[in-house]
Amino acid sequence: MSQDHLIKALAYDDQVRIYAIETTDMVDEAARRHQTWRTVTAAIGRALTAGTMMGAMLKGDEKLTIKIEGNGPASPLIVDANANGEARGYVSRVDVDPERHPDGKLNVGAVVGHEGYLSVVKDLGMKDYFTGSVPLVSGELGDDFTYYFASSEQTPSSVALGVLVGEKEKVMAAGGFILQLMPEATDETIDQVEAALQELPSVTEMLSKGMTPEDIVSRLSAGDYRILDKKKVAFHCQCSRERIETALYSIQEDELVSMIEEDKGAETSCHFCNEVYQFSKADLQEILDGRRQGNGQADA
Repeated sequence: MSQDHLIKALAYDDQVRIYAIETTDMVDEAARRHQTWRTVTAAIGRALTAGTMMGAMLKGDEKLTIKIEGNGPASPLIVDANANGEARGYVSRVDVDPERHPDGKLNVGAVVGHEGYLSVVKDLGMKDYFTGSVPLVSGELGDDFTYYFASSEQTPSSVALGVLVGEKEKVMAAGGFILQLMPEATDETIDQVEAALQELPSVTEMLSKGMTPEDIVSRLSAGDYRILDKKKVAFHCQCSRERIETALYSIQEDELVSMIEEDKGAETSCHFCNEVYQFSKADLQEILDGRRQGNGQADA
């Protein structure tokens, strides 16, 4: 059973807000579905982790889309997330594995790119969307999301993201946290937070030792915190055969006829989850007949 979950907490007498998350199974499923090589797994895993935490900042049916457009070979990376702990994502190229950093860590910046933009579009259920965009700082993504919050949302934040990939491309640990200072945070609290961040091990090191999101929050806050919310998180895609069928119903009639007569069917896959949907010649004929009847046309 998945251990993936997110918690939202207030710490330091409610002067600091912390989101902490484990996404090991979520990232492993994304890697399995897209057959990503390990450094690309780390890149999409970090983006999914950040996106899921940012989704938790929303309410009700609100959702967001993150687009990371760097000058690296795997860009752009796209992530969708909602307020219910569900996220999905994909990358433009999966088979990239550059040399490691000198310390042996995966070189995510080399697959994302060091120049480009990180954009967030929030669908808050209103007529207009909220859009924020910032230049990439490093392409390693933790620093980039930290800069996004400071620049686009004017919220001093610290974002840490980590993905540990083991043998046979298996995701061994993934997760992260977003720590944000509330407007009333005092200088003393800021000093305490900075000291806690400096002493903190990496996210993957903490998760690999069995630490939970609750343990991470406790470590960040010296035990002075209260949990506001806890929810399960998972890789989830909204695609379905019915949605694909609706899309086929809306294409030009001559394209449908070509699929029936020349291709003898159709196969399509979802960008976000790689699920493959097949439609036989008979399936397409049924869609075509339904279209013609809906348009008041008789069969030719």
